[in-house]
Amino acid sequence: MSANVAELQSHELLAFTIAGLLRGLRQVAVGASSPIPGSGALLARLLAERAGERPLRLQILGSRAHNTFTNGGVEIFDMIGTGRIDAFFLGGGQLDGQANINLVGIGDYPTHSVRWPGSFGSAYLYHLVPHVILFREEHSRRVLVPRVDFVSAAGPRPDAGHHRPGGPYGLLTNRCFFRFDRDKARFRLVSLHPGHTLEEIRDETGFEFDIDPMLGPTAVPDPETLALLRGPVLDQIAETYPKFAEMARAAVAA
Repeated sequence: MSANVAELQSHELLAFTIAGLLRGLRQVAVGASSPIPGSGALLARLLAERAGERPLRLQILGSRAHNTFTNGGVEIFDMIGTGRIDAFFLGGGQLDGQANINLVGIGDYPTHSVRWPGSFGSAYLYHLVPHVILFREEHSRRVLVPRVDFVSAAGPRPDAGHHRPGGPYGLLTNRCFFRFDRDKARFRLVSLHPGHTLEEIRDETGFEFDIDPMLGPTAVPDPETLALLRGPVLDQIAETYPKFAEMARAAVAA
């Protein structure tokens, strides 16, 4: 199997998993530079339509075809503040076991040895969106750390003493999926992607986590769903991410 085909299969598994996490929600927003979450959201919408379920409203920032906003940042903040966005995706240069996110840099602030773009609205939406799916393809101790160097967006804290309807729902990586237990402020390993083991996850994760009693393999897309991912979903995501779609099509043809 070539590296491109293996990467395609990983992307398809992640998009399929995301689609399952979004099932039954009303409205989902996807931020910039997010072709895999965007593909998962498009698949979720298509599957809901085909099943005759409640339509999933979708906003992909940067898209013309799948975004009704005319002033993305202002409108999405308004919708989040009024409870009209059910799910969003966040990542970071670092994520820790309490679901804190670092989008600023590595080292002591303000003299970071590595500087990232910054937080934008992550702290705001992290407090208000009910289902924030933390998404980071790279699963390593470099990314999943014991404690982030800078808290750009804070995970839930039992002693915070303020209203917080939003927060992390789970963490999806290229190796596994964790759910977040808000009462314990701790991740719980729920499923392992094909080809990955519990020992590997322990070795590559910098924070402690619980293990679900029902830990099992992550579900993989069936042939009919793969056809959707490689057909209409890929056609739709190409409008926003043409290079991503081009690479996926080349892998499909390989």
